[in-house]
Amino acid sequence: MGDAVGLGIQPGLEQPQPREDREFAARLQRAVSLGRDHLLSLQETQGYWCAELEADTTLESDYIFYLHLLGRAEPDRVRKLANYIRRRQLPDGGWNIYIGGPAELNATVKAWVALRLAGDPADAPHMVRAAERVRALGGLERTNSFARFYLALAGVIGWDMVPAIVPGLMLLPSWFPINLYEASSWTRAIVVPLMILWARKPAWKLPIELEVECLWQDPSRRHAEFAWRWNIFSWRDLFLAVDGILKCTEGLPWKMLREKALAAAESWMLEHLERSEGLGAIYPGMMNSIFALIAMGHAPDDPLTAREIAYLTALEIEEGDTIRLQPCVSPLWDTCIAMVSLEEAGLAPDHPALLKATDWLLEKQVLGPGDWQKKASGPPGGWAFEFRNDWYPDVDDTAFVLMALRRVAYPDRARLEHSIRRGVRWLVSMQNRDGGWGAFDKDNNRHVLTQTPFADHNAMLDPSTADVTARVVECLGLLGWPESNPVIRRAYRFLRHDQTEDGAWYGRWGVNYIYGSSGVLRALEATGLAGKDLARRAADWLRSVQKPDGSFGESVVSYDDPGLKGQGETTPSQTAWALIGLLAAAGPGDPAARRAAEHLVEMQKPDGSWDEAHFTGTGFPSVFYLGYHLYRISFPLYALARYRNQMEGRELSEGLRLLPDQLTRNGA
Repeated sequence: MGDAVGLGIQPGLEQPQPREDREFAARLQRAVSLGRDHLLSLQETQGYWCAELEADTTLESDYIFYLHLLGRAEPDRVRKLANYIRRRQLPDGGWNIYIGGPAELNATVKAWVALRLAGDPADAPHMVRAAERVRALGGLERTNSFARFYLALAGVIGWDMVPAIVPGLMLLPSWFPINLYEASSWTRAIVVPLMILWARKPAWKLPIELEVECLWQDPSRRHAEFAWRWNIFSWRDLFLAVDGILKCTEGLPWKMLREKALAAAESWMLEHLERSEGLGAIYPGMMNSIFALIAMGHAPDDPLTAREIAYLTALEIEEGDTIRLQPCVSPLWDTCIAMVSLEEAGLAPDHPALLKATDWLLEKQVLGPGDWQKKASGPPGGWAFEFRNDWYPDVDDTAFVLMALRRVAYPDRARLEHSIRRGVRWLVSMQNRDGGWGAFDKDNNRHVLTQTPFADHNAMLDPSTADVTARVVECLGLLGWPESNPVIRRAYRFLRHDQTEDGAWYGRWGVNYIYGSSGVLRALEATGLAGKDLARRAADWLRSVQKPDGSFGESVVSYDDPGLKGQGETTPSQTAWALIGLLAAAGPGDPAARRAAEHLVEMQKPDGSWDEAHFTGTGFPSVFYLGYHLYRISFPLYALARYRNQMEGRELSEGLRLLPDQLTRNGA
């Protein structure tokens, strides 16, 4: 299965090789073949790939709370969720938000609440240790606003402990500096249902009396998160003052425009529940919308509520005597990455697996309206992350899908090219004023919003980032766009400005500087800019953090301490990213690239996969991290295949070229 015949590749001129190199080349070819076959075996019959998306125990904890408020806390279901939570408790009594990390306050508070609801006595040893850890980490008074919001829903704490999330925000016009669409897409999905809940303040009760007195560090300072800093001028203090005023007005019998604003919030939510498998198709938005529907008078068995409950239930994974939750599903993302990896591994452009995946992707292109149109004027044509999330196609997925599609020898060529044209048009329309790209929105960078009291999820905005910008530049470069094109030149200026002093780039959606640096190097290669000084500096930085065994690893701690960038336990996905970056900047002759490739070959399992325990995906930096279970297969396969192809001078099919003038000439 390993030779080039029938795989869509052409061998270059073979040079005499030392015996050691020949042996490694044979092992490398075997690794690529094994990885390719294993990845092919994971394809679903409909044509897509979708592996587990793992997160921390806050999901299971919130879910137990949700089931109790919903009145659907079946004992066996709760028991299995609680089993999963208990097994993730740390020796010090707390729970963390990433594998190997320290105890984190919000995760620990949520776990304690969930286990109490599951029937664990407050004086049980593991619960006492948990409460002690909560107090040591700052107490309930230091939890984030969303953790306190849930407790207020059940009457466990007062609404004065929760930031005011008033529906009046719905009425602020687009020209006003602060309005709904200046917040990130995921913030909108999370917060709009909370506006409804804040306004209605439902008096829900849990089936047990939940006493949380043992969780306060200092009961006399329960409002510590609302304490002023008394700066001469501080946006935070200003927003806290507004928060206090809004809470005072809650006691008035008449609230100006409240009903109109509440109606606008409810209408927005109901509209966004359509054309999507859950609000925003992400866990917090989905759960919050179910709470909001119930507060609006929709019973759990109402058809609309029942549909939304079913979407959330579908995120459960039952295994043995445990149940765990995914924050969402990633079929589009998994599929396009798998396709690009298989194409690099030499799969023929007309292979049935690629044709079936292409059929599926073409059907998933979003051709309807979405929130992105509030600031971008181009026609629709992007792709989303999940099975269906039509309001929120995203730039990263769209660029990767286009890279996957361009090499496929699809029978209906006109349909394929039409779809790719629409996708490219949409990508270009989403470029920000600074030359970069964000994920879901255009020019979403109103930094003052990060000082609001409910911005503590650390993802209030969706500004330009190096990793997403690099993905678009790579995509356009592979489609033939020259570096002289104004779109590419603006993006290049952004990337040059965004590079850190030591040569690395920050990774917003993957951990972290290894991910960001690899992506930018790949983009520079695709646009003929890999010889620039900024590429050489990035390659030097990658070499500086390579481990003696050739591997790479970076902990999520680097988000909190940039001094630890590029440091952490080895992972296959991060080693693959670094290898991809080194190949882009220096080629297969680079000794660091050779050592990284050797490590990946050595660590491959007999079935063609790799093991990876640590999270290398990022949801919200410093707050929420992800483990993409397909990363450990797709990216090492791609990196090794690319190393093999460059080492042997193999040339893959170039695929579709779509120059900028063709967009205008041919239309979409």
